[in-house]
Amino acid sequence: MYSIIIPVLKEEAIINDIISRLRNIDGIEKTEIIVVDGDPEAGTLRAILSDDVRKVKSPRGRARQMNEGAGVARGNVLIFLHADTELPLNALRLVATAMQDKWCVAGAFDLGIKSEKFIFRIIESVASLRSRITGIPFGDQAIFIRKDYFDRIGGYKDLPIMEDVELMGRIKKRGDRITIIKQKAKTSPRRWEKESVIGCTLRNWLLQMLYVLHVSPDRLSKLYR
Repeated sequence: MYSIIIPVLKEEAIINDIISRLRNIDGIEKTEIIVVDGDPEAGTLRAILSDDVRKVKSPRGRARQMNEGAGVARGNVLIFLHADTELPLNALRLVATAMQDKWCVAGAFDLGIKSEKFIFRIIESVASLRSRITGIPFGDQAIFIRKDYFDRIGGYKDLPIMEDVELMGRIKKRGDRITIIKQKAKTSPRRWEKESVIGCTLRNWLLQMLYVLHVSPDRLSKLYR
């Protein structure tokens, strides 16, 4: 059984579309969907129309929200899905194939961006190359992980940013296997379009470089904002 965990904050406008798209995934009937809301007013949870979606309130913070979702999950494989990211329709089969390797404890998909602009093909290519060179995928690539392993290593650290990179880096340091699936999980271009594509991309690369240089996530979070 799989548990798809979606951390949200003020996503009332799109949450039902997200759930509707997930319903089209092959094998979704064997999967629970958990939406974890970091808004004290739980506006996104109240907007959900489906009765069979598990609704969880949490303190704000993506790492905290994902840990809260994992804490109630019944699946033996957790899939952490950002609200603006879409899984491919055969995602569960691809994850199952990856997990047939008993040494694989976690993984993610290649990054896709839902836009026809050529600049995003370059960003996708760079992200795929980075993931394969470093062996460390990011959260917008739909990270999946065995639940027992996730619990054993303590889940996500409570960081304001880079919690996904920290988790994957910790797994890599342990010498455990992370699989990158070639098929793409497609994320929305909204964060690039809200700013400039070049500016947003350069800022993200700068944050990654500073993290590697051991600049604290608290300082990085201020730069990100």
